[in-house]
Amino acid sequence: MINRLQTMKERYEELGELIGLPEIVARQDEWQKLVKEHSQLMPIVTAFEEYLKYSEDMEVCSEMMHGKDREMAELAEIEYYEIRDKKDAKELELKTLLLPVDPMDEKNVIIEIRAGAGGEEAGLFGTELMRMYKRFAERMNWSVEDININMTELGGVKEVSFLIKGQGAYSKIKYESGVHRVQRVPATESQGRVHTSTITVAVLPELEDTDIEINEKEFKIDTFRSSGAGGQHVNKTESAIRITHLVTGLVVECQDERSQLKNKDRAWKIMRAKLYEQAREKQEKEYAETRRMQVGMGDRSERIRTYNYPQGRVTDHRINKTMYSLSEFLDGDMFEMLEALAVADQAEKLASHNEE
Repeated sequence: MINRLQTMKERYEELGELIGLPEIVARQDEWQKLVKEHSQLMPIVTAFEEYLKYSEDMEVCSEMMHGKDREMAELAEIEYYEIRDKKDAKELELKTLLLPVDPMDEKNVIIEIRAGAGGEEAGLFGTELMRMYKRFAERMNWSVEDININMTELGGVKEVSFLIKGQGAYSKIKYESGVHRVQRVPATESQGRVHTSTITVAVLPELEDTDIEINEKEFKIDTFRSSGAGGQHVNKTESAIRITHLVTGLVVECQDERSQLKNKDRAWKIMRAKLYEQAREKQEKEYAETRRMQVGMGDRSERIRTYNYPQGRVTDHRINKTMYSLSEFLDGDMFEMLEALAVADQAEKLASHNEE
């Protein structure tokens, strides 16, 4: 680890000189890449320099501990162990900083919500989950754009997808993929019995054209007339778009916009994201043959969370965390849970890294 950190420190110092050269500044694209690399290395190098300083201070204290002045030796011994604790903490921080960074973390995020088991009740809860994520986005001062909205007659979700735009949006929301279970008494239940329904959430990073290679010969594009619940929002022109990936069978539809061009652009965004997600899932399944991640991003068939209305609680089963603030949580106050998931994932990765 020390050799790796020393190499990064040397690179950081080299970059500091390069970004100040007039000929580099004149080449703005190159300059911006170097500045970005420099800023990414800064927290690691800063922590490493503090770590080295603690090592030097411990050596000084060690020498004083073996000196003839017993009073000074005792004080040096106390300081030695205090510095050692700080050094250990800094070492853990460095190991965390050196963990691989998800290249998609800074991307915008596409969220897909589908009704699962439970019929109309599942769809109605899907509407509440959609509102929850949009309220969270508002709290983060992010923007939201609907991509495809397919609702039931009663206003429940059949299938919806929307884009959340904001710095680091994917890094915050990526752990939401999976099956969300709700336990409550439906409005249509006359006996007052608690029903269990499920919703499937998929979280995908918004990709650029250059992030994933597309062979257009592998796709079929169809146009059709968009429609909505109860015949609402029906277009007289074929503005809705359906893209089918002939190799995998993946299908994406987009009909929210009245413009065929906009629908096509948004459908391609989702298709690229789905293809990336499919490749990532395949890679993680291969990795899981030797190691099972406790948190991860979640398989879409995995039940990750339960929302229990009678008890006013929300429980995440991956980290066994329960919060008795269901109303606030559904109003977008998800910060504590999302932070706990990120911390648990980081701890698992650190444990895996130490074993390897």
